[in-house]
Amino acid sequence: MASTSRTRTGRGRGRGRGSGSSSLPPPPSTLPLIIEEFFIVVYEDPLVKKALPKKFADYLDGQEPAKVYLRAADCGPRLWTVEVLFDGQGRMYLDKGWENFAIAHGVDFGCYVHFKYEGDDVLTVKVFDGTMCRRYYYSDDEDTDDESDDDVKPCIHPL
Repeated sequence: MASTSRTRTGRGRGRGRGSGSSSLPPPPSTLPLIIEEFFIVVYEDPLVKKALPKKFADYLDGQEPAKVYLRAADCGPRLWTVEVLFDGQGRMYLDKGWENFAIAHGVDFGCYVHFKYEGDDVLTVKVFDGTMCRRYYYSDDEDTDDESDDDVKPCIHPL
């Protein structure tokens, strides 16, 4: 029992493992703001512009891109160009190009869409359906160098 009270109070012998405050992480308020991953829930029309979290927009403050590139996590190197809008009140929206991505990847009401910021305006995307299960896709085109959304349909959701 004596060792339990030492663990709770942080007192022990010497400067061994776990005995100093340096083993504790810094409080959250002192950590740098790094927003690499977030998700949105599709509660409204899945094909209209989508608001991204304000914290992510704040993270990009001063680097507000005119467009981002979306990549389905399991669909190869194909990038979908999506225009970005900022409303002047700190909100960021996926606009023109989002509809094409959403249709091709089956984004619908009740979906959870997970984004991971890779840098250089690239977001890797995973789509989860309303049951919280991830949708997996496969590539039907080996040639992904063509940037035209009309010419290449890179991913198909297996039914």
